[in-house]
Amino acid sequence: MRHLPGHPHTLPRHRRKLADYAAQHFDYACAGGVATITLARPERKNPLTFDSYAELRDLFRAAAECDDVKAFVLTGAGGNFCSGGDVHEIIGPLTRLDTPGLLAFTRLTGDLVKAMLGCPQPLVAAVDGVCAGAGAILAMASDLRYATPQARTAFLFTRVGLAGCDMGACAILPRIIGQGRAAELLYSGRGMSAEEGERWGFFNALVPRDGLLAHAQEQARFLAAGPVFAHGMTKKMLQQEWSMSLEQAIESEAQAQALCMATNDFHRAYHAFVRRETPRFEGD
Repeated sequence: MRHLPGHPHTLPRHRRKLADYAAQHFDYACAGGVATITLARPERKNPLTFDSYAELRDLFRAAAECDDVKAFVLTGAGGNFCSGGDVHEIIGPLTRLDTPGLLAFTRLTGDLVKAMLGCPQPLVAAVDGVCAGAGAILAMASDLRYATPQARTAFLFTRVGLAGCDMGACAILPRIIGQGRAAELLYSGRGMSAEEGERWGFFNALVPRDGLLAHAQEQARFLAAGPVFAHGMTKKMLQQEWSMSLEQAIESEAQAQALCMATNDFHRAYHAFVRRETPRFEGD
């Protein structure tokens, strides 16, 4: 594909590299364009802290300016996904904060969800065991979710005297499982079994425990080998079109698809098809 002078694809790209990112508050490894984030405090069922919230937010924000990571996998260590905010390191300190301090915290947690939704790379959650509170939100905010039969997901905010409207739950969860089912989970705080989660569409599939991470990484590798720019556009439109009329959505998709047709990957796919070869996408 030839580019006209001044075409965006002719501009030099100075992109942040995340393949060698050194995480401080979770485990991080990258191979073949797939970065695996492992919440790694298994003795406490992998709770979040102020620091891990902030680092996850910053990592996903940086991912929007990275070209070496094509997909993310988010999982937990030791047979559990995430038990939510650490009781001693978050919940206790919150009881001593004033309202401005509490609002700063809730905005931090919301910013993490916005960063997850805003990063163009697909995000695959591998959920085992406990997936509760903010941990359930992390799974909810992922693009694809795979779980073991032992997974138990609970949006348990009401159990501690809080509203179910936390970190975008009232906006996102009904889109995934429906208004009535979301209302039941958010009002009651009860656990959703893995079978319910799959039947309701929260989980894409259930996978045996010993194959969960490998399955999630395989799915992420499949996505990473695809047209990265186009995947990012799909993710953006999946989110934006909820607030659009049908006419607006169709027009927005026309514009988005035209941009994808201007990429080199679209031309690579055509020429590979003509040659009866598998296209090799490069994300430009």
